[in-house]
Formats: sequence, structure tokens, C-alpha cells
Amino acid sequence: MNHLAELIEEAFEKRAQLSPHTVDSKLKAAITETLHLLDSGKARIAEKIHGKWHTHQWLKKAVMLSFRITDNYLFEEGYTRFFDKVALKYKHADFQTFHNSGVRVVPPACVRYGAFIAPNTVIMPSFVNIGAYVDSGTMVDTWATVGCCAQIGKNVHLSGGVGIGGVLEPPQANPTIIEDNCFIGARSEIVEGVIVEEGAVISMGVFIGQSTKIYDRENDEIIYGRVPAGSVVVPGTLPSPNGKYSLQCAVIVKRVDEKTRSKTNLNELLRLTEEDLKTE
Repeated sequence: MNHLAELIEEAFEKRAQLSPHTVDSKLKAAITETLHLLDSGKARIAEKIHGKWHTHQWLKKAVMLSFRITDNYLFEEGYTRFFDKVALKYKHADFQTFHNSGVRVVPPACVRYGAFIAPNTVIMPSFVNIGAYVDSGTMVDTWATVGCCAQIGKNVHLSGGVGIGGVLEPPQANPTIIEDNCFIGARSEIVEGVIVEEGAVISMGVFIGQSTKIYDRENDEIIYGRVPAGSVVVPGTLPSPNGKYSLQCAVIVKRVDEKTRSKTNLNELLRLTEEDLKTE
């Protein structure tokens, strides 16, 4: 992929000069090949290497360049028309393609070309944007949104109306990442490159961005930008410094290991028990 990365990096520095009319065939082919790599899962915007997430900037740059070199065009998709720069992922999929992939796509789910959907996933009526990566065993529930370049792990449940924010620009910024075996409750929003670590449970209606205070109840500390592995998180408030008002926050009410998580009902995990309250 090195030759592709070099071409993309060089072109990105001159992107102001690019348009559908000025792009040369060599660069257009490189961008097309890069989008195919993303669509097939052979490349991904971010990956965990030696325990840390790394963002491949050149892949994000390829996505941005693809918008510059492509005009909007009219295309038909059965029940309606679209006018956009990016085709839909399953435009040419036939019965055998779906059967072999094990992916279930419920109408009117919309997945843009350049997003990877792994085998044994369920895509309910929802939206998955270009550059996103959705791993195996995951459920993207009704009206959930997986933003541009977002990374969703294995066996994740994105409940109804969940928003996983896209982070396309700047290229060096990490995308929003939901690691393996997480549950994101209905109408919650995880945005701005926040990382939800493995096995975390997010209650319904929790909003977390980079500036959101995440209060760890057990350790009496505030963290930003990540939800630690195994955390059980609910919406809450913290008092302002002058005590005159309260500000929205996310509260880690407890941490659970994989064994406890597998044996415990989600509602029970999210409920504060009398024993929990004794530690307040």
C-alpha cells in the first residue's frame, strides 16, 4: 500500500487544485483502489497496534480527495433517488453476495460505499458512512448512525437512535472508537474521537464528547476522552464551582469484568444498589 499512500499524500498537499475536471487518471485510480480497500476491510482508518490505537492519516485523506474529484450524480436505488458523490455499498449485491457474507440488511438501511461491514452483522434501518468499520457480530439498531471513519468492534450493540460521531477532519485526529463487546444505550451519542473501551456499558441518553466530564464514582476522579474498559456509565450532573447550577456529565457507577457482564442483566448492571450507595 506504500505506493498508494505516497500518491495520496502528495495529492493532498495540492488538493486546492483538484476537481473532477483536473484530476489525472493515475491519481483517480489510486483513490478508487484505496476506497475499495476500505470497503473490503483490507485497510481500515484506525487499528490497535501493541495496545494503542493508531490512525492512518493517508486513508482519511483519500476519502477527502474522493469528494473533491467526484461530481454529484443522480442514481436510483429502488424506492427512491439520490443525488450524491458516493454510491451505496450494496448497489450491485446479489443473493449469493449476501448469503456468503452473513450480513443482514433491513430496509431502508443506508450504507455508503467505502464502509466495511464484517460477516454476521445486522444492519437495521440505519446509516453507516464512508470509511466506517463495523466488525463481526455487531448490531446497528434502528435509526442508529455510524459516522465517517468510526470504528465499531466485535459483538457491539448500538441501540436505537445511537449516534457514533464521524471524525474525518483533521486527518491526524482519531476517529470515534467503540471497542469489542460494548453496549451503547438508546439515543446516546459518542462523538469527537472518544474511545469506549472493551466491555463498557453505556446507558440510554448519555452524551460524551472530548470536553464531557466523565466522573468515576469509585475513584472520585474526572477523566476525559475515553470510557475505561468494563465501565458501566449513566447520565448525570456535577455542580458548578459556585454551586449555582449543575452541568451535564457521564458517571461511571461501577466496573464489571467479563464474567460478571456475561451473567448479569443489563438493567441490573445499570441500577445503583444499596451497597453501591453506601460508598458515596
